[in-house]
Amino acid sequence: MPRVILFALILSLIAPVALAATPAEEQTAFQSYFKRRFPSVPENEFKNGVYAIDPVMRANWEAIEEFPPYEQAIARGEELWKKPFANGRTYADCFPDGPAIANRYPRWDRARGTVVTLSLAINDCRTANGEAPLPYNKGPLVDLLAYIAYRSRGQITQVEIPEDDPRALEAYHKGKRFYFARRGQLNFSCAHCHFANSGSKLRTETLSPALGHTTHWPVYRSEWGEVGTLHRRFAGCNEQVRAKAFPLESEEYRNLEYFLTYMNNGQELNGPGARK
Repeated sequence: MPRVILFALILSLIAPVALAATPAEEQTAFQSYFKRRFPSVPENEFKNGVYAIDPVMRANWEAIEEFPPYEQAIARGEELWKKPFANGRTYADCFPDGPAIANRYPRWDRARGTVVTLSLAINDCRTANGEAPLPYNKGPLVDLLAYIAYRSRGQITQVEIPEDDPRALEAYHKGKRFYFARRGQLNFSCAHCHFANSGSKLRTETLSPALGHTTHWPVYRSEWGEVGTLHRRFAGCNEQVRAKAFPLESEEYRNLEYFLTYMNNGQELNGPGARK
């Protein structure tokens, strides 16, 4: 009964002891909600975000995609992927299966007891090879993410929460609480815009559904004039509701990405993307 589970998903934030829906049940309820809310949208279209539900914005987006503004980032990322470190090794030595690895992240790192995002894994690779970590907000790391995303197109999101490690489940629940928690002077949560009011208008903008939110990153945003990461967008959303943003790749944002990506399991990756 998806509606019952959906109610449990939201109410569990208020009374977590009284309700015990599993992450898999919550995922089913989450996705079922959007399929009912937008019954004319094919399931495989949600990966296109707001362009799956707004025909005018979609037409503009398709025109932009004829000459993608993220192509240079992909090219720079490919050069960086192949460029040797000072010790002669490359990123391929850290990721021996090649650059098509985006669907493996974020993942739970049992040894470290934390969520590891692709950005964090890239910097782990660098430090393991004697290189300085890259800034998370822009520049070479984002170029690498764009190249990896491009090579990973067509993969299916499949985040795992190990059942035998309660720390992973707690990270998931922390991400869920963050998603539904009100914050900032405007007292908004992520869910206010992209869950309950998805498809509605905010000024001139159509609010995109959360189903599909993690499929297309990194993204070139016209507002930024460059390609940026999902965590940069998290920070921007916090600031828009007049809350203090957390550092990029903070535990808070990594847990949020873990929850939100798990909710998007089964969705096809189609990054990098372009958004207004």
